[in-house]
Amino acid sequence: MSGSRIAAGEWIIICDGGKALILENQGDAKFPNFVTREARQQDNPSTAAQGAQAPGRVHQSNGTARSSVEQTDWHDEAEKAFLAKLAHDLNAAVEAGDCKALTLVAPPRALGVLRPHFSVKLKAAINQKIAKDYVSRPRYQIEKLLTENHQA
Repeated sequence: MSGSRIAAGEWIIICDGGKALILENQGDAKFPNFVTREARQQDNPSTAAQGAQAPGRVHQSNGTARSSVEQTDWHDEAEKAFLAKLAHDLNAAVEAGDCKALTLVAPPRALGVLRPHFSVKLKAAINQKIAKDYVSRPRYQIEKLLTENHQA
């Protein structure tokens, strides 16, 4: 990944369906200094661990055939709710003027879940979206990956 310029005061959101790291560049574009504003993590066991009962069965209206109902993927639902809450909070931060610009780094699936929740103002504040999974990396490594080509 080629590095990019991240301005002073810009927020960097690193997330997936279960973790989010909100950083702020307290340096400048040439000499960044990413400082953690907030870290979020949700406890999200697998669907099997969350499911209380086996999936139900449906009787057909015509005949004696029965079919099973697909079990709700509670793990997936929790990830979607986590990302929707993150998007809601980012919308509020942009609306309040706390965040004027941001870089969003998330796996493609998470970006797809987040996108429908973005307000018009949040969409305008996003300088770049990077489809990468950096959420488990340490902050110094994230800083290096996002800015390495602009140090000269």
